Amino acid sequence: MPNCKIRFIRYDGLEGQIGTKMNIIKDISIYGLLHKMIEETKKVVSSQLRDFNALNPNTGKFDTVTEYPEFAWQEGVVNAVTHRDYSIKGEYIKIIMYDDRLEILSPGRLPNIVNINNLKYTRYSRNPKIARILSEFGWVKELNEGIKRIYKEMKEYFLDDPKFTEPNNNSLKLTLKNNIVMRRIRNTEQISSRFTKELWDSLSKHEIKAIELAYVNGKVTTKDLQEKINRGARTSRKVLDSLRDKGILIWNGTSINDPRQYFEIKK
Repeated sequence: MPNCKIRFIRYDGLEGQIGTKMNIIKDISIYGLLHKMIEETKKVVSSQLRDFNALNPNTGKFDTVTEYPEFAWQEGVVNAVTHRDYSIKGEYIKIIMYDDRLEILSPGRLPNIVNINNLKYTRYSRNPKIARILSEFGWVKELNEGIKRIYKEMKEYFLDDPKFTEPNNNSLKLTLKNNIVMRRIRNTEQISSRFTKELWDSLSKHEIKAIELAYVNGKVTTKDLQEKINRGARTSRKVLDSLRDKGILIWNGTSINDPRQYFEIKK
C-alpha cells in the first residue's frame, strides 16, 4: 500500500524549530510489509528511549525503568497501523519524540461511532482485514483491551494519563508524557534535597513549565514564559517571582527594568 509509510522524528528540546534553529536530531522513514514495519518501528523507538534508575519502595533496591512503559507506545503504533485511514493520499503515520513527550499521529478521523470520550471503551475497526492479519501475527488483541491497558501502564509508571486528540479534525493523535525534567532535576546532586516529590506535586502547571524552560535552556525570561503559557507579562513575572521566593530559581539582572534580566535554577 503506497501510503503506509511510518516516519519517526526526534527533536532536541520541548518544541520543533525551523530554519536556522532546526533541532531535528533523528529522522527515519520506515516502509515495507505492515507487520515488518511494526517490528522495525519498535526497534527504532526503543533505541531512542532513555533509562533511569528508580528506587523501588517495595524492595528498597534501584530498578532500571524506561521513560515510557513499552506496551503504551507500542500499542499506540499498532493502533495507528491497524486503524488509520489509508485512503488519505500524501499522509503517513508520524511518531514524534520530544524531551518531555511522545506523539503518535494517525491519518484519519475517528469513525462515527467512536469519539474521544468513548474511545477507551468502544471497539471499532476501520480496516478489518488488516486487523485480522495483524491479530494472527500477535500484534492486535481482542476485546478493546489495548487502550485500557495504555492507561493502566502509564498510571503504574506514575505518569499522566495518555491524551487523545484530533488535530485539525483529520487525524488522531496519542500523546504520552514523561517526567524526564523532574527526574533529571531530582537526580542533580546540588538540588536533589530540595526537589522532593511533594514539592513538585505542589507546583502549578505554569511553575512547572517555567522550571522546564530554565532547565532545558539554562535560563528563562518573562518573555519566554509568556510565549510558552500564553499569558501576559504580569502573570508570567508573578510565576517566576514565586519560584524565586520558594528558593527554586534565582534572578539575574541589574534592575527590574534590565532588558537582559533572566532567571535560572538555583545551584
